[in-house]
Amino acid sequence: MNIAIVGTGYVGLVSGTCFADTGVNVTCVDVDANKIERLKNGDIPIYEPGLDELVKKNMAAGRLHFSTDLASVLNDVSIVFSAVGTPPDEDGSADLKYVLQVARTIGQNLNHYVVVVTKSTVPVGTAKKVHQAIDEELQKRGVSIEFDVASNPEFLKEGSAIKDFMSPDRVVVGVESEHAKKVLSRLYKPFMMNNFRVIFMDIPSAEMTKYAANSMLATRISFMNDIANLCERVGADVNMVRAGIGSDTRIGRKFLYAGCGYGGSCFPKDVKALIKTADQNGYSMEVLKAVERVNENQKSILFEKLKKAYEDESLKGKTIAMWGLSFKPETDDMRESTALVMIKLLLEAGCSIRVYDPVAMEECKRRIGDSVIYCRDMYDAVLNADALLLLTEWKEFRLPTWGVIKKAMKRPLVIDGRNIFDTEELSENGFEYHCIGK
Repeated sequence: MNIAIVGTGYVGLVSGTCFADTGVNVTCVDVDANKIERLKNGDIPIYEPGLDELVKKNMAAGRLHFSTDLASVLNDVSIVFSAVGTPPDEDGSADLKYVLQVARTIGQNLNHYVVVVTKSTVPVGTAKKVHQAIDEELQKRGVSIEFDVASNPEFLKEGSAIKDFMSPDRVVVGVESEHAKKVLSRLYKPFMMNNFRVIFMDIPSAEMTKYAANSMLATRISFMNDIANLCERVGADVNMVRAGIGSDTRIGRKFLYAGCGYGGSCFPKDVKALIKTADQNGYSMEVLKAVERVNENQKSILFEKLKKAYEDESLKGKTIAMWGLSFKPETDDMRESTALVMIKLLLEAGCSIRVYDPVAMEECKRRIGDSVIYCRDMYDAVLNADALLLLTEWKEFRLPTWGVIKKAMKRPLVIDGRNIFDTEELSENGFEYHCIGK
């Protein structure tokens, strides 16, 4: 089976590589000639554990190819996945210009039946727009060629995307014809053979499923952060509360961790887009609007704790160490990260900032330049620091040598935004320790 995937960002590259690993002949297409040249040379533009090796393996096996010319690729494929970006507009709605550009290119060059599958996260009703765009281009050419449109939202988690793709909780596929279902069933046959759930449904439901799933997870995070903030005020421990409610099988334990806010490329964008979709249809998503407000407030909570620790003393001239820049571990993605909010607040307060992250340093430098000091490791970051802020729960941060850190710091103050440190251990080592929800 030959397929094309348009867009070599996170979703497109991971999906294309994993499909190739199941034996499918895949061509990944992108308009960025420089990126395609890099990929052909084995230079992977994103950080994802295991992806580098898998790309090279499938390129060597002749199953994974890269091109800038979708028109030439269309001649030989039965499925075209659209995995281009859908960045948020200023009003929070998803920008579909790239999705529709792909659709128009397909309509301008289509010469046989294909299934056009939207892999990008798109609002309900996008499939109709894609179908219409292809139809319009075919009419301009004066030709009648059958095609189907489908929706196949991705549920990959950055840092474990390959495992998520190869061993999915579920695969959701929205179709409008039995023919499209048959074609996509063949593509996903290796997953069905392993008893993974492939759930076929109508297209609008598939489009809605992705937004609903991410919004539910974001809701759980903001709910626990709200509970954590109340715990601090009434003398409760959010970790104990989490254990208590998480043992209820109706609730479960996942995504009940309090912290300093969610970020990344999915949750913030998808919550905004679903709120906007509802507004456009005369309905107000009150719960999600609250979820968004709580999260935005939570991103500055470490700054508020830092100010409280210094009481009436100005933060101007203070040296602040930050461990973690990416929005979560195992990725260099800083989109909507709490670190960006914290850096802005600290710089405005007149602080000097020493940062360290295992993989996101270059991404940080690309985003904000040299406004912070980039350190060679986590111990270098705390040198002469007046406080240490933990923002990303990388494994290497979990068991530091506190004796070394205390000697290096000007004031032994630790503010833990992910609740990964032990209160007693910090106290025994002479640290002033603050976390979330205790």
